[in-house]
Amino acid sequence: MALPRNQLLPVLVLFLAYYYYSGQDDFRPEMLQGKRVIITGASKGIGEEVAYQLARMGAHVVLTARSENALKKVVSRCLKLGAASAHYVPGSMEDTKFVDSFVDTAAQLLGGLDMLILNHLMNSPMRLFPTDMATVRRNQQVNFLSYLALSTAAQPLLWASNGSLVVVSSLAGKIAFPLLASYSASKFALDGFFSSLRLENKMTGVNVSITLCVLGLIDTESAMESVKDIIKNVQPSPKSECALEIIKAAILRKDEFFFGRPSWLNLLLFNPGRKVLEFFWKDYFNLDKLQKPPAQP
Repeated sequence: MALPRNQLLPVLVLFLAYYYYSGQDDFRPEMLQGKRVIITGASKGIGEEVAYQLARMGAHVVLTARSENALKKVVSRCLKLGAASAHYVPGSMEDTKFVDSFVDTAAQLLGGLDMLILNHLMNSPMRLFPTDMATVRRNQQVNFLSYLALSTAAQPLLWASNGSLVVVSSLAGKIAFPLLASYSASKFALDGFFSSLRLENKMTGVNVSITLCVLGLIDTESAMESVKDIIKNVQPSPKSECALEIIKAAILRKDEFFFGRPSWLNLLLFNPGRKVLEFFWKDYFNLDKLQKPPAQP
């Protein structure tokens, strides 16, 4: 199906208007009260801040990261801040057995699942592409493959609750970044997989939102250490504000958002041509032949 040329400009204008003004509903913290949320990479940085924000809003949270001692401290503070409940399950995303079992373990603690926030990563120092393929494979396992495995395990639970899947990604997953080739590849892969999955959900009537969070430089300890003496003239954004924006975008069920400096990057990152193609993509498929997801209780 092709649009007449004289209709292309109005369609692009409508998509731009939709992009900038949709999802502007008023956010209210009580929207998160009682929500059952899993947060990965929650022992420090953005994940830790997300946990604290959700705790203040009265959510139930299950946190995971490698450091059990750090998780204990975060859970303790979450309870003090007002979390409806808070638990932790330590483990490494390099351990495929842990990845395969974690969601079920967390869901048993929560009694179900309303939101899965995938935030963990294998930190990558900025350097020329390494010849050490073992490190590259570890990077893909932690930053990409574990995301797929966790989201797949969570799908039946999110189907049942009409829930939300949140994928914390990076500006390096939207535009090419020197010195971050392997890391950038994993983040581009997240965009490709989860954007495709979002379209599949819409085509098959699955009411699970997928929010891709495209982050610039955030003032976490690991990020600042990685760019030290290499990146110049870029001001980091505060992690507490970033965490709140992630939660807002998730509960308002946005497809994608950018957080970082300079803010005008948001305009450059928006790709109206891609949005138009994705909107009309379903017209190229015989939906009657697709195998629909099984009905959920």
